[in-house]
Amino acid sequence: MMAMKMMTADPLAVGRVIGDVIDCFTPAEKMTVTYNSNKQVFNGHEFFPSAVTTKPRVQVHGDDMRSFFTLVMTDPDVPGPSDPYLREHLHWIVSDIPGTTDTSFGKELVKYEMPRPNIGIHRYVFVLYKQKRRQTVMKVPTSRDGFNARKYADENELGPPVAAVFFNAQRETASRRR
Repeated sequence: MMAMKMMTADPLAVGRVIGDVIDCFTPAEKMTVTYNSNKQVFNGHEFFPSAVTTKPRVQVHGDDMRSFFTLVMTDPDVPGPSDPYLREHLHWIVSDIPGTTDTSFGKELVKYEMPRPNIGIHRYVFVLYKQKRRQTVMKVPTSRDGFNARKYADENELGPPVAAVFFNAQRETASRRR
């Protein structure tokens, strides 16, 4: 009998983050996203919108403090996942985050906007890019709607992502709120 090798699918591919938001990439850095100091984001897990009202702590476990990173948070499912014609909606951008620190050490270019999904289950995607040098990111989007993470990375010479993670959220009914 032949032993079958178990292949695990990349949750970013299964969740269509690769394809809808970013291209296939090789993770090169570790990033942790934590809401309310104890709720860590894992690919595909669901959060209630009421649990993500304030910006999360995003730690970059980069190689050293001489490296700088840009974080983008986007929703590719606006206004709804079955017809996301406003794809993508920008929720947050922080640049110049030194490696081995978190977003509080970076420069917030676009203030955090809490998720407010109206129709269906939305994906909220955090993408981390390594900058070539400090103050690489010069172009700030003029609108949150119609944002494009790939185009933004190209315009700011950020290259491919080095880390990404996403969570799901849907509109809370009054009975679902905690």
